[in-house]
Amino acid sequence: MYKAPVEEIAFTLKHVAGMSEVMSSGLFGELGDDLVDAILSEAGRFATEEVAPLSDIGDRQGARLLDGEVRLPDGWRDLYRNWIAGGWNGLTAPQAFGGQALPDMLNVAALEMWNSGSMAFALAPTLTMGAIEAVHTHGSAALKETYLEKMVSGEWTGTMNLTEPHAGSDVGALRARAERRPDGSYRIFGQKIFITWGEHDAADNIIHLVLARLPDAPAGTRGISLFLVPKFLVNDDGSLGPRNDLFCNSLEHKLGIHGSPTCTMIYGDGRFGAEKGAIGWLVGEENKGLACMFTMMNNARLAVGMQGVAIAEAATQKALAYARERTQGRAPGSTGPGMSPIVDHPDVARMLLTMRAMTQGSRAISYACAHAIDMSRRAGDTSRHWQERAALLTPIAKSFSTDAGVEVASLGIQVHGGMGFIEETGAARYLRDARIAPIYEGTNGIQAIDLVTRKLPLSDGDQVRGFIGELKAIAEAVERSNLDGFGETAARLAVAIADLDAATAWLLAVLADDRAAEALAGATPYQRLFGLVLTGCYLAKGALAESGDGKGEGRIALCRFAAENLLAETATLRDRVVNGAASLAAARILLA
Repeated sequence: MYKAPVEEIAFTLKHVAGMSEVMSSGLFGELGDDLVDAILSEAGRFATEEVAPLSDIGDRQGARLLDGEVRLPDGWRDLYRNWIAGGWNGLTAPQAFGGQALPDMLNVAALEMWNSGSMAFALAPTLTMGAIEAVHTHGSAALKETYLEKMVSGEWTGTMNLTEPHAGSDVGALRARAERRPDGSYRIFGQKIFITWGEHDAADNIIHLVLARLPDAPAGTRGISLFLVPKFLVNDDGSLGPRNDLFCNSLEHKLGIHGSPTCTMIYGDGRFGAEKGAIGWLVGEENKGLACMFTMMNNARLAVGMQGVAIAEAATQKALAYARERTQGRAPGSTGPGMSPIVDHPDVARMLLTMRAMTQGSRAISYACAHAIDMSRRAGDTSRHWQERAALLTPIAKSFSTDAGVEVASLGIQVHGGMGFIEETGAARYLRDARIAPIYEGTNGIQAIDLVTRKLPLSDGDQVRGFIGELKAIAEAVERSNLDGFGETAARLAVAIADLDAATAWLLAVLADDRAAEALAGATPYQRLFGLVLTGCYLAKGALAESGDGKGEGRIALCRFAAENLLAETATLRDRVVNGAASLAAARILLA
């Protein structure tokens, strides 16, 4: 059974991602260690004792569409009501609407624990939090007044409606349409697919944010508008009114996250209401809906990165517990009677250390991204720097962490051996659940495009060059520490950072020369290269922080393992980046 690693999460937040420095500066107000620890401890308790025990039930039963209504797995409705009672939905929400306005760093840490307990369950509040931010940032005063308080409390959940059968990542191809009405409302018509928690029985109302096109809209993404479309209309006094003209037509049968209802939604076919058309209200301006939706999508991309971290943590815990109990053969050097626990076998130990290093590295990357987001909102004169840092880290946090979730969950099955392939052990569920995360909220290939073409050129490349300079300083600090346990870690970090530096310089030069296709051919290897270097540096930063108290032997050992094993890949990745043109030429020949 999963147990929330509260101490490890708190350490990474405070000493690797930078929360302690921000609290000391006063930018987080009166937030201090005691309150942070109390929130994390209670979040960990809820995830461990209430969410995790229902995860297997959710996986086995799944969400069910019965007589036109979606039913959640047994116990999940009560679990969600307990979630509401705990006030968890409003951690970062604005105080004016009942939220606590706490830093994003705390929220993503809590999200990690919810997702480790059950990724399928945590998807509901994840989408609602993103919808809250979109409405609060772009919605009219009337929309905020009508909807935000109930969404912040969690009594009403939120969704994001982008995808259509013919329009996946190419959002500009969508066909859902909107019609203006004289009273200022709109009527929405169309079909949306893959709508997470689009229909369920846990909340009193569901607030859909729907992308659609007006009749006179420009073609492509320039002609998309965003609309708020509630399941139930809301009366002037705030009470729920009649059912809106929308419904869930079917549920997807998925590889994983079975407890999460993934819906095909139909808008405006006349099933409900006096006339055809789902009633909605504009969010932001007409034909500028994609910019509004990106507020929600950027929130979701970091949240999805946390799903990768969460699955990696849960899979690592399960694999380690199994490896300590399972006996098989005799490990080298074993002197005891009988068979050895498989944790003593070198190859199993290697897999477990890889799992732990990838988990802790992706956690640190994601928390550092949340730190940058918090600083961008609080840092005054340096806010632009932090906005760019958050922009740079977001595609890495999303892609590297979700790839790590899949990789670690797969290793977890390998540690279990044949038993990992059997559903009853629970190891397979983590891989099934994790596999969607590199796909949704922008595939990891799209994240690589974003990283290379939009984020590297920020401030003419000075943002990424400055960040690499900070990583070099970490390697130099390891060198100065003179701690024997690090071995050759400093030198290996320096080499890996040099690989990143060289690949970055090459990409910036190629982009400046208008050779984008060559740059994109190496974008995905570059994304992994960046993530691995960050993993090594952040593990080193954590080891240095703890070694200052005369501790840190375990962190130093894990950092050294990562430097000697994971970072050995960076030279190959660098070469794959700069040889992208050859790869592109081969693809044009072989895939024509």
